[in-house]
This record gives sequence, C-alpha cells and structure tokens, in this order.
Amino acid sequence: MAMTTAGGERRQATGTEAMRVLVIGGGIAGTATALGLHKAGFDVTVWEAHPDTAEDLGAFLTLASNGMRALAQLDATDAVAAVGFPLTSLRLLDSRGAEVTHGPLGEAADPALRYRCLRRGELNAALQAEAVRRGIRLRHGARLVSLTNGPDDVTARFADGGTATGELLIGADGLNSTVRRLLLPEIRPGYAGQRVYYGYTGTAPAPGPAGAITMVRGSGTAFGYAVSPAGETYWFARAGGDPLPVGAPAEPAAALRAHLLPLLREDATPAAGLVSASADAVMVTNATELPLGTTWHSGRVLLIGDAAHAASPATGQGASMALEDAVVLAKALRDLPGPQPAFAAYERHRRPRVEHNITVSGGLSRGTRAASGPAPVVARPAEPDERLLRQLAWDVPLPAGPH
Repeated sequence: MAMTTAGGERRQATGTEAMRVLVIGGGIAGTATALGLHKAGFDVTVWEAHPDTAEDLGAFLTLASNGMRALAQLDATDAVAAVGFPLTSLRLLDSRGAEVTHGPLGEAADPALRYRCLRRGELNAALQAEAVRRGIRLRHGARLVSLTNGPDDVTARFADGGTATGELLIGADGLNSTVRRLLLPEIRPGYAGQRVYYGYTGTAPAPGPAGAITMVRGSGTAFGYAVSPAGETYWFARAGGDPLPVGAPAEPAAALRAHLLPLLREDATPAAGLVSASADAVMVTNATELPLGTTWHSGRVLLIGDAAHAASPATGQGASMALEDAVVLAKALRDLPGPQPAFAAYERHRRPRVEHNITVSGGLSRGTRAASGPAPVVARPAEPDERLLRQLAWDVPLPAGPH
C-alpha cells in the first residue's frame, strides 16, 4: 500500500515496514536506482559482484544534459560534479581537419545540466560513495548465481553461499546481466557492427576551445576527443570490422594502435597524432546491443539499464538512459499501487524512448543511418522534451499511462 513519509514522500510498504528491494549491480544504473528508491522511502540494498568500487575499470563516457537532469532529481549533482569536467560546446571536423560546425551542446546555459566527461569508474565510485553517505547498504563481492521469483518475495543466492530476500529484485547488472540470463537465457547481446577504441594522452596537443568536445568525420572511422582542464585528452574511435572474439585475452596497447592508426592516417585530422601519443592507455570493446522487444520484467523481478536495453555507444546516451530509468522507476513504485502496475507503467514510459535510442545508435554503428549532425553525440541546444521533463520531475506524480 502507499504511505506518506514525514518529508512528504510517498512509499510502498508491507505492514508498517518499508518494502525491501534488492538491487543486483552497483554500477551506474544500480546505484542510481538505489538512490531513487531510497529517496522514495524504500529499504534498499545493493549487491555488487566486484570486490571494491571498481574505480580503475572501464573507459570514459559523457553524461548528456538529460542524464544530468536525472541526477539532479536524485539530489546527486554535487557528488558527480566533483569528478570529470563539463562540456559546453560541440565541434565537427571533416576528414581534412576543417571545422564544419561549432555550437552549444545540450543545455549548456545551466551549469547543473551541462554535459560532463568522466571516467566510468569515477562515476561508479562517486555514486557509490553518495549511496553509502545516505545510509544505503552496499555489499561488494556478492556474485549472484540463482534466484527464486516467488509470488510474495524474491530470494537471491550468491556464490559465497549467502542469500538475501526482498519483495522486489532489480537487475541492474549490465550488458552481460546474470539476472537476465536467469530469467531469459535465450536473450544475448548482439554485435552492432563496430569496435570502439578508447584512450588518453597528456602529451599530444589537441586543438580546440576549452569545454568543447570535437567530433571528426573520418573516411573510415568516427573519432572524438575532449581535453580536460588538466590537459589530458580523452579520445574514442569507432571502426568497422569483425567483432572481438568472446573471452579472448586483451591485446596490448601497441597492437591496438597498429590496428587503428592506418585508418586514421587516411585523413588530415588530429586523430592519428592523439592515438600515437597514447602509450599504454588504449582499450577496445565491441559495440553491442540487445534485441528490441526484450522482456523487462517477470513476477517480482525487473531489468533496468543495459541489462534491459543496451545500445551501441554511437549516440553517447547509455549512462544517461540508465539515470533516467532510475528516476522513472522510483516514481512508478512510489506512486502506483503495487509492483505489477508500477512495472507496467515504467515500461510504457521508458520502452519507446530507449528502443528509439537502440535503433538510432545501431544505425549509426552499422552505417545504415546517415547522421544529420555529429553522429557520436546527440547535441540538443533546443528545449528538452516536455514529456521527458514531466517523467523526470520528482514532485510530479507519474501517471499510469504513457503521457
């Protein structure tokens, strides 16, 4: 049933106690979901397989203005603003290195909503620290192996022999989700047609104004870079080719540069120089996506973030979509009478938006969709979508229908 706390928040409860929710996965989606559910009055515990905050894992990402807006609704702007750096404009270069366009990026006029460039591990650590500061329980080293999805509760079993039981379980454990595999073993991520390279350099000068992210439309690659206030250049490249073999050992940085540089040297842009200067700070991954129409919930278990709707990174929206998920799910469970109506409303609000992102991003990765603007980032200087604003606004009740 719904209850109202002293602070005006509504919450779901069983008896006189707040509903217990297990969140599997302490990455961006999982920790943000825990922040939202905790704000809505739920009793939340996050279970993370990695033994620590994973500060050194992963490449960098950009949080778009919509993602920063979601963070603001979770009262987490300050925690994230302590890491990374803001991006206020976007430049596009052609294959000769000539500037084609340069304009504002997202909602650049509002410091709290500016795009932000940061390392994925830094974002994980910042969100986890904020969760712990608020009293949310975070269990590291808890690798899920099975679950029992009962009529009244869900029990999770972990590799160390431990168990946990709650009224709901949220699978926020990423692209290779164990929760999804247990619920839907036939659903697997697919290759989206490109390898994505990431790297850092502090030695090669990267031309461009402060606070800009620069995109390069190369002959054989899409390339982008941004320079931190400390002078470190963060770069990425998307290139076609066969997918990396599953489970293959990581190639050394020198071999990755050798794969990438011939493509970049076809053009007269800064890209080849930045990659050449990146020393050992180079990594690569497959661009992957989940099929449209993937089931998101069963009984008392719901998938969220990349576990439900992973997309190619071509639009740069993966993390921001996960943050939106966290806010909308917390509002749905807060405002609607029980898990099933809440899960259904959450899906009606979220599926059209995230599956549009999968389609657009996959089209860019495969080269089947021509970009009318800079392909790797969606720049939106215009006003944000009014429907999305209502969905994310914490003090606006979430309707059961899609509008």
